[in-house]
Amino acid sequence: MQITENLNIEAFEPMPTPEEIHSRVPLSEAAAESVLAGRRTLERILDGSDPRVFVIVGPCSIHDPVAGIDYARRLKKLADEVAGTMLLVMRVYFEKPRTATGWKGYINDPRMDDSFHIEEGLQKGREFLLAVNELGLPAGTEALDPIAPQYLGDLIAWTAIGARTSESQTHREMSSGLSTPVGFKNGTDGSLDAAVNAIISAGSPHSFLGINMQGRSSVVRTAGNRYGHLVLRGGGGRPNYDTVSVALAEAALAKAKLPHNIVVDCSHANSYKKPELQPLVMHDCINQIRDQRRSGHRSIVGLMIESFIEAGNQPIPDDLSKLKYGCSVTDACVDWATTETMIREADAALRSVIPQPANS
Repeated sequence: MQITENLNIEAFEPMPTPEEIHSRVPLSEAAAESVLAGRRTLERILDGSDPRVFVIVGPCSIHDPVAGIDYARRLKKLADEVAGTMLLVMRVYFEKPRTATGWKGYINDPRMDDSFHIEEGLQKGREFLLAVNELGLPAGTEALDPIAPQYLGDLIAWTAIGARTSESQTHREMSSGLSTPVGFKNGTDGSLDAAVNAIISAGSPHSFLGINMQGRSSVVRTAGNRYGHLVLRGGGGRPNYDTVSVALAEAALAKAKLPHNIVVDCSHANSYKKPELQPLVMHDCINQIRDQRRSGHRSIVGLMIESFIEAGNQPIPDDLSKLKYGCSVTDACVDWATTETMIREADAALRSVIPQPANS
């Protein structure tokens, strides 16, 4: 019999099951409390019962867990300081979509040498998420591989579906079963249709192929996720965070009979991938939020910032000891000092329009 399948497959390497990885890195009570508190607060913000704004802030990608936890400790202190106006969620991105080639992220290639020890990346990724949550800081990530949430999903409070995957049926189905609110980014051309349709699709029940905790192929049946929302990240050569673009996004959501929940990504096309422009984008959006709240209107509920300890980014050298500490190896970020200024200025600006707790 002639062979007709797996002609381009070099090997199948067995993976530990989600249950095995969970047993190696079990969820702690402190981490569980952080995850659930983060999710519930995000849901209240999206429902309109919590007047605060949420901010997904952190490195473009995690490559060095030591620098990542250093950043998380700093962010936790800042989160406590501005808790009256904002919920800060650490951006913990392990998977990087690639147009052609490049480093695929900490899960796929944790040693950063094209050795692709995915089993090691999943365990180390889980260890990192556990440490972040045990600080009392909720974590947000981008869901790219549809199997990865079985390994890490219990440690995530917020999930993004990227501009390249919002149109994907696989990712819409996966999102319908996620335990977190899910932000769908507009297309790379700036269009809103794919993201709006994704929110509708993810809100409905689905049945699809996946794996269970024992690693067995299964039919996954979901109830639907009612916390899908729109993320504006710019595209087609222009930003889309201005008041006209936001009004058009509100109209698109209204036409689809969806809640007017919009998150603005201060990075990517909204800042032309120039990190020094992110503070300007955030300043503009905070002014829009102030104007909205004063008029009794509300649509911008969240912001995203790409931020790390050091500004900019760096290529991955052959000798990894030459990596600059706390500097991104993917998209360029603002540094920590700039991050503190952005968040503190936003906090000061929002205090007059967001009711403050009595003891603040």
